[in-house]
Amino acid sequence: MSFIEKIKEKAKNNKKTIVLVETNDFRTLEAASKTLQEGFANIILVGDQDEIKSKSNGLDLSKAEIINPKTSQLVESYSNLFVELRGHKGMTKDKATDLLLNDPLYFGVALVKDSKADGMVAGAINSTANVLRAGLQIIGTAKDVKVVSSMFLMIVPNCDFGFKYENSGILCFSDCALIQDPSSQELAQIAISSSKTFTQLTGEIPKVALLSHSTYGSASHSKIDKVLEALKIVKQEMPNLDIDGELQLDAAIVPSVGKSKAPDSAIAGNANVLIFPDLDAGNIGYKLVQRLAKAEAYGPVTQGMAKPINDLSRGCSSDDIIGTIAITALQAL
Repeated sequence: MSFIEKIKEKAKNNKKTIVLVETNDFRTLEAASKTLQEGFANIILVGDQDEIKSKSNGLDLSKAEIINPKTSQLVESYSNLFVELRGHKGMTKDKATDLLLNDPLYFGVALVKDSKADGMVAGAINSTANVLRAGLQIIGTAKDVKVVSSMFLMIVPNCDFGFKYENSGILCFSDCALIQDPSSQELAQIAISSSKTFTQLTGEIPKVALLSHSTYGSASHSKIDKVLEALKIVKQEMPNLDIDGELQLDAAIVPSVGKSKAPDSAIAGNANVLIFPDLDAGNIGYKLVQRLAKAEAYGPVTQGMAKPINDLSRGCSSDDIIGTIAITALQAL
């Protein structure tokens, strides 16, 4: 059983409802059909039933619930809710109604807010900024969370690094999609959130490495100082978390290199959660591993929202969407 199949099995034991709004995209409809066939989540599709049927090219979507905002009585109550949530930011009833009728992202998130769905997956044809804007405006952040960030669950074939599952190495890469140049405080919160997400998805103990171009003072730079300050913050907030830094990538995941460069570190050579110092490094890093090592890259999985609203890469396949649906269902447990 592949690791993503293991996640599906966990989700199947307590089936959740996931809303998909990009119903004019065939990949989304194919993912919905396969998800319903496998039975690990219920699916709500947002859109016009006739248009969905036309786009589906014969896919079996009979078990999906289809809600068309243009004919739904929910728009009235959701527009009132939106004004209640965002009136102080200038949201009016007319603006709210227009968004709910014409931008499926907002209607989908409203379904999650209303607990008619447990989570939403989008981003196959929408930008990350648009997906998260809708989520933040209606769902908001989880209690005690200071920053919303993202992670990729990387499943690397024929790999001995990270958490070992069958012949694969499983690691969390963060943040690869949202925060361009995190401050020390933000980097610390990314590390904390990622450690929790890793455990939620894998059941394993996180071993967190704060990455840098330096290991234990082999170079000096203000960017290294940022990483060290983040480490200090995490140790104050979560003293029992296994975390270390600053570590170069090879020192973080290769046991022999970790022993050589940071012999006193319990994390060096054993990390399974990799925290990149900025978005450039994280985004380039995950795509290198995805393309060169032929890794499965699931995400960006959003961390820190009150309910799971997860983004997709616009280059995603239907199988990527299915994996993200399973992850979202597991987050909603």
